Amino acid sequence: MSESDPVEVFPPTLREVMLRPWWIGMLGLCLIVAGVFAWLGQWQLSSAIDGDPLPPGTTESVEPLADVAAPGEYLPEPLVGQRVEATGTWVPGDFLIVQSRFNDDVEGFWVTGQLRLPSPDDSGAKTSVAVAIGWAATEADAEDAVDRLNDGANASHVVTGRLISDEGAALPPAGADPWTMTSMSPAALLAQWHDIDGLDVYRPYLASEQAEAGLIDISSPAPDEGSGVNWLNIFYAIEWAIFAGLAFYIWYRLAKDAWEREVEELEEAAEPEEGAVLGN
Repeated sequence: MSESDPVEVFPPTLREVMLRPWWIGMLGLCLIVAGVFAWLGQWQLSSAIDGDPLPPGTTESVEPLADVAAPGEYLPEPLVGQRVEATGTWVPGDFLIVQSRFNDDVEGFWVTGQLRLPSPDDSGAKTSVAVAIGWAATEADAEDAVDRLNDGANASHVVTGRLISDEGAALPPAGADPWTMTSMSPAALLAQWHDIDGLDVYRPYLASEQAEAGLIDISSPAPDEGSGVNWLNIFYAIEWAIFAGLAFYIWYRLAKDAWEREVEELEEAAEPEEGAVLGN
């Protein structure tokens, strides 16, 4: 072969490209990222299984409200439906009606109230819990109950019922009064309560077991016993495993794209040389 003969250049293989220092370094980075994702998946998986679930029937024992929840805090999932007892006085003028409440599959109305709890110390701090007092079949019956409750609002009351998480505020039906409520939300009730300066409010509400003022008892059965498995956390753990695999796929895809570009550039560079040889 003479010096003028063209030297044939063979393109690298994909394996050769992947074994270059740059791509080995990128692989190491992907290993670190995948390791973090795997750790997060393991953490989610361990959090999905409650290793210390509440004993069956725990929610059926009556506990003081202050021992189960604190003002402003979310109610932990295992304690939703816990029977509690609270002592306080009704705040006059804060008996509000919530529509679209079902009692044994019958639609009606709830009458709710602000139960002002006594201060645990001499600080004079104000604390309240929203209470679903009872159910009425018609709005007229609910309004009559509100009048009776306002008449006896200053007396001390002991309320026993289930502690339930805030349902969240909901928009009123089209054309209805803007203050109309269709969900039991202490936050929405707070917007219409009186004497709320410096007031601490419980996030969950209390569904009373015994109705007052001629209302009907609210149907509130015991919550289903949980399985001890949080499926949402399991879903998150699967997501992290997918992300870990995706990190390796991205590395492979980038390396393959780089290899394909290099092969294409070599082929394009070889074409003019071949044309020149044929011209001679």
